[in-house]
Amino acid sequence: SPLNPLFQAMESEISAAFDSGEPEDILSRAFKLTVTREDICTLQPLGWLNDRIMNFYMGLLVERSKKEGYPAVYAFNTFFYSKLSSTSHKGVKKWTKGVDIFEHDVILVPIHLRIHWTLLVIDLREKTIKYFDSLGQKGDHICKTVLKYLEEESREKRNIELTASEWTLHSMGTEEIPQQNNGSDCGVFVCKFADFISRDKPIIFTPEHMPYFRRKMVWEIIHQQLL
Repeated sequence: SPLNPLFQAMESEISAAFDSGEPEDILSRAFKLTVTREDICTLQPLGWLNDRIMNFYMGLLVERSKKEGYPAVYAFNTFFYSKLSSTSHKGVKKWTKGVDIFEHDVILVPIHLRIHWTLLVIDLREKTIKYFDSLGQKGDHICKTVLKYLEEESREKRNIELTASEWTLHSMGTEEIPQQNNGSDCGVFVCKFADFISRDKPIIFTPEHMPYFRRKMVWEIIHQQLL
């Protein structure tokens, strides 16, 4: 069957984003971020997603969460965890100036481990901290570091003591979440884990969806709108 015209228009737009023009051309601007053609090209097959793409996509998820029927989402940027783990709470306490993260339902923490992206998710409704790694590595120490951050943030910002024993920390196992089958899709996995979680949906995609997700993300970032 012939592809529907809308889909064809989207496809040609995606191809143009990759192929025409200069690397420094600006293709999208929002969330105090500027995305260039060079950034967008990291979404080509087997490209490694960079911080700009990751942070822009998290911005789109947060924006969508303001609509009726979605959990309220807060996302830290990709530099938050490395700063926290090297300095403790006082190194990042200004990052939430004017924000009460505890007023949200879900907090997303995309994490860059040198050459690998993972995701930590705080669910304030359930009091859970879950770690999602598409290479199946455990992040129990990362969960603990973030719980300690939450305790200090709560004490400092709200004057409320969190009871650590009420919280469940869990690294997702390889049988619980899909795993990447190459060395380059971790960033896309993180974005899609975050996408499904921020809609309260079960994570049902597979590695086979990655080429499609990459192209879809190009369109979404250029149009600043999630499909």
